[in-house]
Amino acid sequence: MPDREHLFRPPRILAPGDRDHALREIETFLGRHDYRVLGVVAKLVSQLRRVPDRLLHPLRRRQVLRALRRAPRPASLLVVCHGNMCRSPFAAALLRAAVSHNGGRVDSAGFMAPGRPSPREAVATAARCGVDLSTHRSQLLTANSVHAAHLIFVMDSAQRRQICDRFGRAYRDVLVLGDLDPHPIAARTIRDPVNQPPEVFEESYGRIARCVRQLQHAIG
Repeated sequence: MPDREHLFRPPRILAPGDRDHALREIETFLGRHDYRVLGVVAKLVSQLRRVPDRLLHPLRRRQVLRALRRAPRPASLLVVCHGNMCRSPFAAALLRAAVSHNGGRVDSAGFMAPGRPSPREAVATAARCGVDLSTHRSQLLTANSVHAAHLIFVMDSAQRRQICDRFGRAYRDVLVLGDLDPHPIAARTIRDPVNQPPEVFEESYGRIARCVRQLQHAIG
């Protein structure tokens, strides 16, 4: 049987250092030329940075779903985002409703100071999705919460690396929630809607809901 940890490490199309170096060379070259094209160039460079995520998404999604289906049903889940005010509490609430019949435990946490409420836009958008965040208060991610969870879901790959490096969890146990999205993606990260207009909350929460439905089907 293959090592489960490698199931979550798909091959890269281009090494990050090589890709970033190439992008810097392009930016430097174009920066010496007509400034009227810089806006267009900036947009193209931004799109180029996201090409690997778009191309790798189907592979990542298949690998995550296959591994989840083969693994025993997790008894406890932890959802993590930056501040634990918008994305992770919403995802945790949806997951809680989905796994409650199995007696599963779902918690959420973040990297910022605890005790902060969800912003008004988060509460309003979540309410339209049937989730009540009005009484939510942020929780700080701790070693105890990390090691108590059978599976951890994060909003981007940087959070995944931080949890694995800081707390010693295996990569196979810390998954990027956005990898479950059944739709084509522009970026792997589920966008942080804090201090953004309502449509960003709708976009982020819509994507989280899609991913949670896929997770529910995978773990049963």
